[in-house]
Amino acid sequence: MGRTKLQTAGHIRQSTRSRTADVIITVLSLMFVLVCIYPFYYVIIYSISDPNKAASGLVFLPKGFSLETFRGIFKLNDIPQALLISVSRSIIGAVTTILGSSLFAYLVTQEKMAGRKVVYRLVVLTMYLNAGLIPWYMTMKAYHLQNNYLLYIVPGIVTAYYVILIKTYFESLPRELEESAKIDGAGILTRFWKIYMPLSKPILATIAVYAIVGHWNSWTDNYFLISDSKLQTLQMILYNYLNQANRFQQMSSSAMDSSAAVSLITPTSIKMCITVIVVIPIMCVYPFLQRYFVKGIMMGAVKG
Repeated sequence: MGRTKLQTAGHIRQSTRSRTADVIITVLSLMFVLVCIYPFYYVIIYSISDPNKAASGLVFLPKGFSLETFRGIFKLNDIPQALLISVSRSIIGAVTTILGSSLFAYLVTQEKMAGRKVVYRLVVLTMYLNAGLIPWYMTMKAYHLQNNYLLYIVPGIVTAYYVILIKTYFESLPRELEESAKIDGAGILTRFWKIYMPLSKPILATIAVYAIVGHWNSWTDNYFLISDSKLQTLQMILYNYLNQANRFQQMSSSAMDSSAAVSLITPTSIKMCITVIVVIPIMCVYPFLQRYFVKGIMMGAVKG
């Protein structure tokens, strides 16, 4: 009887410790989440607040409500064109990257391809060896990609990292499917398009997320090789405005009609609104591809 009471007391103490540990872990996790989320939340509430009131400080709620800074940004003539370039670059670039990298990955999985291992290793080698900025610049000029929209598309069609992920995923698929298609007379492109691509949605969705984010955030190619204002990306233009917020304040103010609205625009509110404009489109992409993302990246990294 006494032993039973001791066991019961020990079990109670263990349960109490376990609950205490769970509470501590939960609190620490919530604090970590808050630390990660709050900076972006702060940017959002600042961007929609009255800039003059927000200048005195914000904590959790916006002060006032004003969209005049966003209105001033989108009234500039170069913003809509730059937005179109960035969106088209992200979509077209992601599609061509998926098609080019997946087709290359499929080819190097074919045992009958001559020198496939050498070719594959040479592509992987590019992840570790980088010639540098000057050779890259000279190469792009040699291919006449300066002030050319194709600069945003062509260099990323085949990417070594994506090839590794897709190739590994392809090799995890049953080879019997391809063999049966061969017996039925299906050619290599038919097998690639009708069998491997439909079965590879998780890894392709993962690559799509990476590619879209990469194209959307990229601005260095624009910085070094694009001087034509019609080919400027949104990131490049907003980067310039971010570094010249005071000058941009004057430009956006002159584009607006109401003098009362002009007084609402401040350099800090401009920076906050620019940050929101750049980040929000990418955040809209993730919910549609999230269910494929984890599965794709895990399956694409299991085999070497």
